[in-house]
Amino acid sequence: MFKSISVGGNGHDALIIGHFQGEKPDDATLQKLAKIGAADAVLSALSRPDATGESGAIVEAFPDRQPAAPATGAKAKKPVDPATIPSRVIIVGLGKPANFDVDSLRHIAGVVGRRLANARVQSAIVDFSGPIKARELDARHAGTSFGEGLGLLGWVCDQFRGGKKQDEEAKRRVPLAVRTENARFQQGIERGLALAISTNLCRTLSQTPPNIATTQFITDEAKKLAKDCGLAFKEWTGEALEKERFTGLINVGKASENKPRLLRLEYRPDGGKKDAKPVVLVGKTMTYDTGGLSLKINNGMVGMKRDKDGGCAVIGAMHAIATVIKPKVPVVAYLAVAENSISDEAYRPDDVITYRNGVTVEVTNTDAEGRLVLADALVYACEKETPSCIVDLATLTGGVVVALGSTFCGMFCEDDTLRSRIEKAASAAGERVWRLPMHSEYRDMMKSPIADIQNSNAARKAHPIQGAAFLSYFVEDTIPWCHLDIAGVHVAEKNAGPYIEGPTGWGVRLLANFAESYPARG
Repeated sequence: MFKSISVGGNGHDALIIGHFQGEKPDDATLQKLAKIGAADAVLSALSRPDATGESGAIVEAFPDRQPAAPATGAKAKKPVDPATIPSRVIIVGLGKPANFDVDSLRHIAGVVGRRLANARVQSAIVDFSGPIKARELDARHAGTSFGEGLGLLGWVCDQFRGGKKQDEEAKRRVPLAVRTENARFQQGIERGLALAISTNLCRTLSQTPPNIATTQFITDEAKKLAKDCGLAFKEWTGEALEKERFTGLINVGKASENKPRLLRLEYRPDGGKKDAKPVVLVGKTMTYDTGGLSLKINNGMVGMKRDKDGGCAVIGAMHAIATVIKPKVPVVAYLAVAENSISDEAYRPDDVITYRNGVTVEVTNTDAEGRLVLADALVYACEKETPSCIVDLATLTGGVVVALGSTFCGMFCEDDTLRSRIEKAASAAGERVWRLPMHSEYRDMMKSPIADIQNSNAARKAHPIQGAAFLSYFVEDTIPWCHLDIAGVHVAEKNAGPYIEGPTGWGVRLLANFAESYPARG
């Protein structure tokens, strides 16, 4: 969409202002427009029928930049310097005042960004000061949302196109510099663009095809992140998995030539307490999922390169934590990395496997593999990290898509304090979560007649809750835990707002906000 996006510069190819539905721009904005000779053009544009003011509706004005004739007389006003007049004014609708909030600026930034890209604008001034003041919004928070929207729209992942096509698309992109007179809003834009970089890292990993994004590739990317951002890194694979009894990873991944592994990343704050309990993030990172011997049918495998998106989100979050957020609390990330494939080594329905915490699992469906690898990471984190809390992300069930569509992520969290923090972090990121129930009866559904539990109940009742209920057997009761099933929200199906069709990077900014707000504890 853009070659690059930065904050600053001194150009003004475009001025971006907003107005509420049924209203003209506020008086302060009109006065500014008058000073640069753009007020008449803007008011004329707003008289057109397409200037509805609905959220995201755009009209443009093109002020006269020709030098004005010298004014005469004692009361003559100083002529406007043509150099201060923007080439165009983009007037974007903000909807009804009551509906205008910080979150809506993320969508508005996407709409505005598309217009800027189509017009090949290279410098823009943003002025939403009037509407922000009218709605008593925090300018920095508003700027963050706008910066995120621009940055998310600016995601480019064309390395898998042919060289000629890649060159053609690159030539159409121009660099964009954005600035504003409101210092706090501009600080927010800088933060938002930085968080978008972390989110776009996640999206690029998601987009990478499985013949490239193997388990070794994910390991190399995590190592690179650790080196670049000053994180600690550790890997378990091969005999190390056997030694630590990571039985889920071993069984799920043993049919593939791309060997399974557990990866650990750690951020520690400067000057933090050595005994501070870390926030632990866990990501399901299935580089590809055929379903195993419970083979997916028809085109069910298409898109399964994105079964790693929970882990990709955790990688993106660790990038944001290390480069943007720098929280006061230590953060540890675990990536359960495997490929669910088919061979004579594949694990089978009817197998029984034993985890390091002693829980035995009857495999009833090899396509319910994500929970098996996550269980290893959860058990180990509880045992070794003494965490203040655990949050896991996973494209775990199709059932959550049936229940919530692509509007909300399914959230399972029985700890009131942790749930409140997740909800606040989600709200700030514009990433919606919806609490789904947990109850002992759901845990009972997972019991097996021959082992402790089964990995999937054939009845298919409460399908998304089954996954969470299974995972609950591998988290200690005393540790606050939140499971986020992102199967419905990790991909955008159409071009809209700040997203283009493809991965959304859902969860990166939520986790970053969450880590920032979490208090350090000994």
